Amino acid sequence: MADAQRLLLEGVSDAVGFVGGALLGYWIGHLLGFDIFAEGYGAASLMGIALVGLGGGLGLHGARRWRAARKKPKTP
Repeated sequence: MADAQRLLLEGVSDAVGFVGGALLGYWIGHLLGFDIFAEGYGAASLMGIALVGLGGGLGLHGARRWRAARKKPKTP
């Protein structure tokens, strides 16, 4: 049972971190004038897509660091 809870926490925290980071990247791009939904693949659209990807990756990394910080240190 503990293993299932650990896996559930891992999956949910990864998903929340990725989606939260991607949304943050989207809104930062939107504020800077980069529209990811613009027609065609212009420079502004590609920059917006890159910010969403970067935000998602950073959010996922943050979620994994959060999980690592929650682990209890093993005593020898």
